[in-house]
Amino acid sequence: MAIEVGSKLEGKVTGITHFGAFVELPEGKTGLVHISEIADNYVKDVNDHLKLGDQVTVKVINVDKDGKIGLSIKQAVDKPPEAQNRSPRSYAGDRREGGDRGAYGFSDRGGRPFHKSPSSKPTFEDKMMKFLKESEERIASLRKNTEGKRGGRGARRD
Repeated sequence: MAIEVGSKLEGKVTGITHFGAFVELPEGKTGLVHISEIADNYVKDVNDHLKLGDQVTVKVINVDKDGKIGLSIKQAVDKPPEAQNRSPRSYAGDRREGGDRGAYGFSDRGGRPFHKSPSSKPTFEDKMMKFLKESEERIASLRKNTEGKRGGRGARRD
């Protein structure tokens, strides 16, 4: 059986490094499962997820001209249809009712912020907006105070 991109195979973990794991495939070929392709969640240490000699199901994600085989364990797992449709990098505001708000919680109509009930807890987006506003104010204050000390914009030099 030829190793083709997209095929799922059984393999045995033969080596573990800080950047991933080597898996022996049928026909004696070896491929690499990069640390980012081991699990859906963050993997700090490969040894927490895999051990030498483990039998794993992998999906071939690329085969280079020089024979290097890229593998994925997380893509080999069949996910339910609802999880496949959701983008992991989508904003939480896009999934709420009335999802026409931008990244900072403003509506696309006139840039007015949306209103929530006063009793609700602040959301992540609310906290980010507050942080962004405060940090921009601090940066503006620093710039204002340092420009005068080093000549600022358009200052004369005689």
